[in-house]
Amino acid sequence: MNNYILEACVDSVESALAAQRGGATRIELCGNLIIGGTTPSPCLFEEIREHSDIRAHILIRPRFGDFCYTDYEFRVIQKEVKNFRQLGAEGVVIGILKPDGTLNMEQMRVLMEEAEDMSVTLHRAFDVCADPLETLEQAKELGIHTILTSGQRNHCLEGKEMLKKLVELEDGKITIQVGSGVDADTIRQIQPYTKAHAFHMSGKINLASQMVYRKEGVSMGVASISEFEIYRTEEDKIRQARKVLEEL
Repeated sequence: MNNYILEACVDSVESALAAQRGGATRIELCGNLIIGGTTPSPCLFEEIREHSDIRAHILIRPRFGDFCYTDYEFRVIQKEVKNFRQLGAEGVVIGILKPDGTLNMEQMRVLMEEAEDMSVTLHRAFDVCADPLETLEQAKELGIHTILTSGQRNHCLEGKEMLKKLVELEDGKITIQVGSGVDADTIRQIQPYTKAHAFHMSGKINLASQMVYRKEGVSMGVASISEFEIYRTEEDKIRQARKVLEEL
């Protein structure tokens, strides 16, 4: 497959560099991947830029949770899009829903104007919208370049029927990018069926903290998440996925 896109979702400099070495087409830069990703620090983006020229699309998500935002949160999102555009990021990854599960077209139009010539991806807010086919057409109307989706299921293999239908409806106007559970094995199974050519993966592994002294019984956040585990992209997982795409 000559025209594939392999995007690595990363939240650290180390992961971004591993993704580039492994052959990722681009990165989606986030913070806090362990909770699904939030807007990263501009300083993180700048540090990556000092060491890498890999194309970077920035997740703009002010908090964990749903995609229905207050006026304050929307203004933060708008400012973040502008900020990362001025910093030189190639794309943004955004999505806002109304309480009824429809795409908030008014706010999305504002963000599209703010993005100017950046590439825009509609993130997995799409996977919790009420009508994916209607939302697909709205995304085309807005001029969105990519939809990141698992086919409205937890794992992309479970959503393969919807993914197939969405790819068939691209019409050369938008790209369906498959996410959630993607690795080399998944691509090998799902690509021939869906005909998708864009994939999104973290390729993460669980690393032990360098801390020798470990205070027990004190949690910095969710008690079920260990303070002594670090998730990072593994270069070889990206390389394996790229190899599969090149062979298809």
